[in-house]
Amino acid sequence: MNVLSCSINTLKTLYDISGVEVGQHFYWKIGGFQVHAQVLITSWVVIAILLGSVIVAVRNPQTIPTAGQNFFEYVLEFIRDVSKTQIGEEYGPWVPFIGTMFLFIFVSNWSGALLPWKIIELPHGELAAPTNDINTTVALALLTSVAYFYAGLSKKGLSYFGKYIQPTPILLPINILEDFTKPLSLSFRLFGNILADELVVVVLVSLVPLVVPIPVMFLGLFTSGIQALIFATLAAAYIGESMEGHH
Repeated sequence: MNVLSCSINTLKTLYDISGVEVGQHFYWKIGGFQVHAQVLITSWVVIAILLGSVIVAVRNPQTIPTAGQNFFEYVLEFIRDVSKTQIGEEYGPWVPFIGTMFLFIFVSNWSGALLPWKIIELPHGELAAPTNDINTTVALALLTSVAYFYAGLSKKGLSYFGKYIQPTPILLPINILEDFTKPLSLSFRLFGNILADELVVVVLVSLVPLVVPIPVMFLGLFTSGIQALIFATLAAAYIGESMEGHH
């Protein structure tokens, strides 16, 4: 009962943090739901950038690749290497998922530093990177949880649940709780780092608007890329763990 209570409390925490707000927000009413319009707008821009890049990359492939084609092939090879390292020989079907996670988070993070979102005026609040909103990071973390449950069940069937009593049944409560804390840590890590980076830049720009914020912005670009890599690597590691049954 204590495990069930902890699991329910963790799920309730994930639901509650989706309502966390920093500053003002611009909302749309869709049916009976209230959604963050800022997140939808900036997410659509990021998706458009990714789709446009893919169209350019595959529109006219060359036998002797151009510089642009070389770049996209390098990105694909990098994602395949990350997936293979963490998942193992059965990584192939998961490359699209891991690649989508990495590229969406990477472009979202960089968009917060490179795109002039704040010049677009809204009735309330202002535009920012999609990953600057806890709703986005929680959604990405929950998708990762669904993915690794699916990976384990599709390979092992109901015997997948035997992992909860390994290496000893005494660890059953901890193993169950782990599945609820994984999305919690994934979402908070990404959200906290991106939000903190943008807040630091905003404060420095308001205090010293010319020279000082520039090195911090470059550092933000670097850490944004690292956060995307960490998220994608952990997602692949969780999928590999569920398929192999080891920790």
